[in-house]
Amino acid sequence: MLKQIQTQKLGQRLSPQQIQLMKMLELPTIALEQRVKEEMEVNPALEEGIDTEEEKSTEEESEDYDDVPADEEHQTEDFSISDYMDDDEGASYKEKSNNKSPDEEKKEIPFSIGISFQDILEEQLAMKSLTPHQHQVSIYLIGNLDDDGYLRRDLESIVDDLAFSQNITTTIEELSYLLTVIQDFEPAGIGARNLQECLLLQLKRKEVQTMVVELATDVVENHMEEFSRKHYDKIARRLKLDEEMLKAVIHEILKLNPRPGNSTSDGLKSQQQILPDFTITNEDGMLILTLNGRNYPDLRVSKEYLDMQKEYAKKKSKAEKEASSFVKQKLEGARWFIDALQQRAQTLLYTMNCIMEFQREYFLTGDETKLKPMILKDIAEQVSLDISTVSRVANSKYVTTPFGTFLIKTFFSESLINDEGEEVSTREVKKILIDCISAEDKKLPLTDDKLMEILIEKGYNIARRTIAKYREHLEIPVARLRKEL
Repeated sequence: MLKQIQTQKLGQRLSPQQIQLMKMLELPTIALEQRVKEEMEVNPALEEGIDTEEEKSTEEESEDYDDVPADEEHQTEDFSISDYMDDDEGASYKEKSNNKSPDEEKKEIPFSIGISFQDILEEQLAMKSLTPHQHQVSIYLIGNLDDDGYLRRDLESIVDDLAFSQNITTTIEELSYLLTVIQDFEPAGIGARNLQECLLLQLKRKEVQTMVVELATDVVENHMEEFSRKHYDKIARRLKLDEEMLKAVIHEILKLNPRPGNSTSDGLKSQQQILPDFTITNEDGMLILTLNGRNYPDLRVSKEYLDMQKEYAKKKSKAEKEASSFVKQKLEGARWFIDALQQRAQTLLYTMNCIMEFQREYFLTGDETKLKPMILKDIAEQVSLDISTVSRVANSKYVTTPFGTFLIKTFFSESLINDEGEEVSTREVKKILIDCISAEDKKLPLTDDKLMEILIEKGYNIARRTIAKYREHLEIPVARLRKEL
């Protein structure tokens, strides 16, 4: 039997503005600059510049007109931003976001430009005597090469793609032939389907086929698995090589380029630039934290839109009330965005200042062993923010210190108890691991068991599986793969 009951629930829902603020908090400085440009494009009431006293007075006057009721039947979804804002919120919005110091030098973000390796291959293709059909298929093949210069897809799939998407009929045999044409292009090794083929293409392109090159070709062609696993003793026995010749062969192979697509120029592809969000300086033992405002424009509410709001608020016609509602919505959006930038800056500074004070000894000395164990919860409790908010600040932001530029999340680490019962950061343990591996004899690299023994001798009670986990985090291969002749 169906029953109808009435219940009360207490819940929280984020407004669209709060969601947008959280998204803005995640953005690093370069991405924020793009976000500001996009907002200025969609909201004409937002413009770049600094308010004068006269313009501030104009905006204050215009706020008096915001209380004029608009015709309810014209409050459509297009103007729904005001539905999520309290009537008394508007007056608290500040007019601009000024994150620059007066004497700060404006600098452009550096970036590199150039043509891709696909463009270089197409230029070489134009010099080949191919039919229009072969040329078209070859262009498609070049387009399927990945960033490393490899053709990772099987030819049968490319045949199907050409038939369905390009209406071009071809065969696996024709693709194989055209691929060999592309593999003759510069740089050597381009168009390979795997690492082994890439290395062989480069070795066979050598102008002088010395005994070392011939042996290197033999190793790559017939003993690639042993080479990749660094089982050099097996290779030496099978090919009857002495130690000196084995070293020469290995050196010849290691000189080859495993990623020919990345070597077509001095950085033809655009290089990602790290623009730090914070700067920490040490002035006579006092840490100074600054927020990078170089790409934050000074924003203000458009005076033209403020004047329009004043004029439309006096009118009574239906069309003019609709225009007034539209202008009001844009003004509220501009004020909200300016205020959101300020809230973002305050949250970033507040959170980063807490991190700086927590790790004060490290930022003063640069000694990684001074890093304290610190998790997101530690900072969240101190700044009275949610853990997710602290995570957004730490995950994508960089800080410049006197000792280099670092991703903020790298300062967070779990704790480990040493023999004296003190909590130490796992970063300290990882630093010792790096130092031990850097100083090891590469002919007899340290195994995880040996590394565990060293750390236990230093007073860190740690298991071998934990050593393996930290080593993997540091992207350090196992001892066998670190072995050198």
